[in-house]
Amino acid sequence: MAMRKNVNPHFSKVFSDRKWAIHFFASLLVAATLVLAAFSRIYLPSYDDNASEFDAISVAKSDESIDYFVEDEIMRSLESSRDSKDQPGRFAYLISGTRGDSHRIMRVLQAVYHPRNQYVLHMDFEAPPKERLDLTMSVKSDPTFHEVENVLVMDKSNLVTYKGPTMIACTLQAISILLRESTNWDWFINLSASDYPLMTQDDMLYVFSNLSRNLNFIEHMPMVAGWKLNQRAKTIIVDPGLYLSKKSDLAVTTQRRSLPTAFKLFTGSAWVMLSRSFVEYCIWGWDNFPRTLLLYFTNFISSPESYFHTAICNSEEFRNTAISHDLHYIAWDNPPKQHPRVLTMKDFDKMVKSGALFARKFVKDDPVLDKIDRELLGRSNRFAPGAWCIGSSDNGADPCSLRGNFSIFRPGPGAVRLQELMNTLLSDQFRSKQCSANR
Repeated sequence: MAMRKNVNPHFSKVFSDRKWAIHFFASLLVAATLVLAAFSRIYLPSYDDNASEFDAISVAKSDESIDYFVEDEIMRSLESSRDSKDQPGRFAYLISGTRGDSHRIMRVLQAVYHPRNQYVLHMDFEAPPKERLDLTMSVKSDPTFHEVENVLVMDKSNLVTYKGPTMIACTLQAISILLRESTNWDWFINLSASDYPLMTQDDMLYVFSNLSRNLNFIEHMPMVAGWKLNQRAKTIIVDPGLYLSKKSDLAVTTQRRSLPTAFKLFTGSAWVMLSRSFVEYCIWGWDNFPRTLLLYFTNFISSPESYFHTAICNSEEFRNTAISHDLHYIAWDNPPKQHPRVLTMKDFDKMVKSGALFARKFVKDDPVLDKIDRELLGRSNRFAPGAWCIGSSDNGADPCSLRGNFSIFRPGPGAVRLQELMNTLLSDQFRSKQCSANR
């Protein structure tokens, strides 16, 4: 009785009125009839010679439905970029650094700058706010960057542990920003403040404009039995950068884990040149495999040297696009070839002969960088000049202060060296060994 007293009289009146039931069941009957008619129309065979368009529905997706599926968007991007050479190529760069690297980042940026490209700069959370602000103001105050608007500084700094998944997270964030700003680029390149180019952007753009846009330059090898498999794949780590605001070493647990059986592990260089179609796949992850790998590599030592490599070599769409070269000249310590040796003047000739696009690692303002500027880049002002620089260089003036056609290139000796390297990397003998564990 107490419950009945608390019932709203209006609420009770509504449910005591049964007139709504007639309208409800009538609407339900009409809806059911329409649904049955539609299904009958689609699935029952028609014997009418003048069959309607609904009598033969193909299993293949129609053009009207293609925009509803992310995988179709990825495949369409892949097809549109396959061997597309109607327009000159474009690069999208991530240049990253840490405390004390703001001037080095700016120097690398100016050495690889071209108005056709896109650039994202990132200083990790270890850099003091003033240094990050100085880098931002340097970009904003440059008249070329201001007018062309193709250089961004990431305003949210990430705490990055080189051997941990935070480096992958930062890289994927930069790729997302580059895709948000423009999809009108062909390859993603990651560099650090200790990298430096060995040829001009005109050299690079001239050669790459004649290559398939789907090629991925990523040094890789299957992770088979050995110390890497035991120390990296079976060891479980925690990256403090995921939850702390101060950088510290990776936390290594005592537990061990078995190897994955759903995919094969690959490893290689953390420095890559990846096609836009492949990085779109890594961001969209329409079959969820890239996200599955992110979860796995969260607790993996040196995951930046395995994530993209494992993703591409286990992907049916992309494994044949992988070229096992990072396009860097790196001199490794010997033994055990785990850390790159600092490059100096004595390495200059070997760097040039390698035909590589970049070299690492250099210390700040080493004299060999000035030699590279003079002899390989022809750089005496802010930028390494290209055909887009049409101003006067008289009396030390900056020829790039006046810009011409961005789609015209003036290749030099660097293009010749790069073309020779490409001839080797794209040969059938070299490519037959790529992602070999899947063949």
